[in-house]
Amino acid sequence: MTGTAPPSRLGSCLKISLRAWVQGSRNLDSLNPRLKSAHPRKAAPAQISNAPLSAIERVRLARNPLRPQTLDYVDALVSGFFELHGDRRFADDGAVVAGLGYFGRHEVAVVGHQRGKTTSERIRRNFGSAKPEGYRKAARVFELANRFSLPLLTFVDTQGADPGLGAEERGQNEAIAHNLELMARLEVPIICCVIGEGGSGGAIAIGVGNVVLMQENACYSVITPEGCAAILWREASDENVAIAASAMKLSAPDLLELGVIDEIVAEPAGGAHTEPAQAAHTLGLAIARHLERLRRSNPAALRRARESKFAAMGTAFLTGDSVANAGRVG
Repeated sequence: MTGTAPPSRLGSCLKISLRAWVQGSRNLDSLNPRLKSAHPRKAAPAQISNAPLSAIERVRLARNPLRPQTLDYVDALVSGFFELHGDRRFADDGAVVAGLGYFGRHEVAVVGHQRGKTTSERIRRNFGSAKPEGYRKAARVFELANRFSLPLLTFVDTQGADPGLGAEERGQNEAIAHNLELMARLEVPIICCVIGEGGSGGAIAIGVGNVVLMQENACYSVITPEGCAAILWREASDENVAIAASAMKLSAPDLLELGVIDEIVAEPAGGAHTEPAQAAHTLGLAIARHLERLRRSNPAALRRARESKFAAMGTAFLTGDSVANAGRVG
């Protein structure tokens, strides 16, 4: 058996290799005990250590491919969902999901980003980066909500709007600006939920709400940490990206302190992807609580409060005034 190990030696080699593979898998899980491993091996639910997560760790959790997306929350929280397609101008954009349904006993309109889960779906949905037709589809549903006095729920989860040449040629900037103006003047309750990444104008184009909820491990910023590091230091190294993430104040605790969001929604230990049903239940309770309060307000008061809330963000950081109080209604 020249050139081939004897059966006994071969078996020993296989056992050693198997032990090494198992040990390597365990090492992957122990790199950071606060983050749930991406390794598919079944294990006990991840535990969050007593030490707080850093900004870049929250970014990684927000980007976890197993994290629940808009359609997961729609399936869990909205019954009888009827999806609407197309912007009636150019095309349908899979990066934006929009439609009508029931949240509990209330008829609602729903709009959200959808990144996709499989490779083919991610390509079809452009990885959640909406094009002008996506934002114009959202605008269609905004107008329907206003016409029929339906509360509006939005789910924000995008790295940013599509930056491609075609999107720019079809008026990406105009589509985003129109949505900001339209959402500001709607006379219905609007509850926005940041469920993953909230990136730049692509996020705020469906994020102008009377109440802005943010999941514990989501992030919300004008640019990605990688983009910020590349601009400031010309190098998006791991160290620079971590520094940028911390400086950008993109985490839920930072944004709550700054008044950009209204409430942090707790996640299961290890992130929303570890217990999607629990994450949906907790988010649903927060939505229901705010919706009951907002539905008691008159339409004009809802609009004025929303306008005041976002107008105050430009001055609150300088004057120290509370953004939350400026936009309080009901």
